[in-house]
Amino acid sequence: MLKAIVNQQTFNIHADDSATIIDGQTLDWDIVEIRKNHFHILYKNRSYNAEVLEADFQTKSFLLSLNKKQFVVNVKDRFDILLEQLGMTDAANAKVNDLKAPMPGLIVSIQVQVGDNIKKGDSLLILEAMKMENVLKAIGDGKVKSIKVNNKQNVEKNQVLIEFE
Repeated sequence: MLKAIVNQQTFNIHADDSATIIDGQTLDWDIVEIRKNHFHILYKNRSYNAEVLEADFQTKSFLLSLNKKQFVVNVKDRFDILLEQLGMTDAANAKVNDLKAPMPGLIVSIQVQVGDNIKKGDSLLILEAMKMENVLKAIGDGKVKSIKVNNKQNVEKNQVLIEFE
C-alpha cells in the first residue's frame, strides 16, 4: 500500500504482479520502460510519454514529466503510513536525542556501536514487529552515546533504544 500526493490530491495505491489499483479502481494500463527513466504508457486507448526528471529517495519526492507536463509526486510507503497512524508524523522535524521504539517488538539486529558517527538515513537497528522487519533509521546526523538494548531483546513502545550526543 502506498499513498501518492500529486498537486495536494492523495491517491491510495495497491500494486502487485497482477494489478495496480488506485482508490479502489483497477488501472488497466500498459507501461514499458523505453530507456532509463523514460516510459511509454497506454491507458484508455491514449498514449503517454513519462519521464522521471528527479528522484529523491530519502524524502520520497519525485519530479515527473507526463507528455511534457511536470508533476511533483510525494510518496508515503507502509512505514510512513504506520508512523502517521501512531501519531508520529512530526517525529522527523523534532530534535531528538534518542531513538525510541515506535511499537512493541523484538530487536533483530543492532547496526551501530557506541561512538559511531551517523548521518541522516543511516540504518540503526532492525525491529521485528507483527512478523515484519522494520529498519529504524537516523532522522539526523549525530554520534551514538549509548545503546540501551541487546540483540533478541523484546522492547515496548516508546522504550529508549539508542541515545545520541
